[in-house]
Amino acid sequence: MQVQAKYKVLVVDDDPDIVELLQYNLEKEGYEVAQAGNGKEAQDVARTFKPDIILLDVMMPVMDGITACRQFRDNPKFKDTRILFLTARSEEFSEVAAFDAGADDFIVKPIKPRALISRLAAFVRRDNQQTDVTPVIEIGDLRIDRTSFNVQRGDQKITLPKKEFELLAFLAATPNKVFSRDELLNNVWGNDVFVIARTVDVHIRKVREKIGEDQIKTIKGVGYKFNTD
Repeated sequence: MQVQAKYKVLVVDDDPDIVELLQYNLEKEGYEVAQAGNGKEAQDVARTFKPDIILLDVMMPVMDGITACRQFRDNPKFKDTRILFLTARSEEFSEVAAFDAGADDFIVKPIKPRALISRLAAFVRRDNQQTDVTPVIEIGDLRIDRTSFNVQRGDQKITLPKKEFELLAFLAATPNKVFSRDELLNNVWGNDVFVIARTVDVHIRKVREKIGEDQIKTIKGVGYKFNTD
C-alpha cells in the first residue's frame, strides 16, 4: 500500500543491518526515510528532516532510546510526531515505561517488515481521518487546549506527556460519561496498538496526580469518567 502523502520516517538503531532492512521496506511503500545510529544523532537529524514517525531502538550507545524519546517529547516541534520503540528486550522492557516516556507504540524484535508496515499504515489512516473536535475544552477553572497541548488550572500551567494529555482531553470532551478501559485504549491508543488495561490505570493515576484526585472518577467494575459533580 503506497502512502497517500509522503510520510517521513526516521529510523534510529545502532544495528546497520536492521536500518538497511527497514529503510528498504519503508521506501518500497512510499515513505521518505532518514537514519541515525543513536539517540543524540537522531536529535540532530530530526531538526532538519522533521519526521512524521520515529522508529527508535531502546539500547544504543551515546544516548539510549528512552532518553531520546523524552527529549523529543519535551520539544514542542515534535509534539505530533509518532514515536515507536523497537526493542529486543520484551522480557525486561515494560510497555508502561515506553508509554510513560511518550511513545505511541512499541514493536518487539525480530521485526517483521509486513507487520511494521501495517502498524505504520494504521497511524497514517488515523492522521488522515480528521474529525471535527472542539479545540479548547473549558470546565470550571480547567482549560485544555488541543491545538497547543496546553493544560491550565486557573493561572497554573500543567505539563502532561502526550498520552496523558490525550487521555485527559478525551475524557473531558464528554464529561460524566463513563468509558471502559477497552474504550479508552481504542480511542486514545488506537485498536492497532497492542497495550494492556493496566496501561490505562497507570496513565489515569499520573493525570490525577497533576490535575487533582477528584477530577477523574473510578466507576468500580466499569471504567472511568471525567467528574463534574
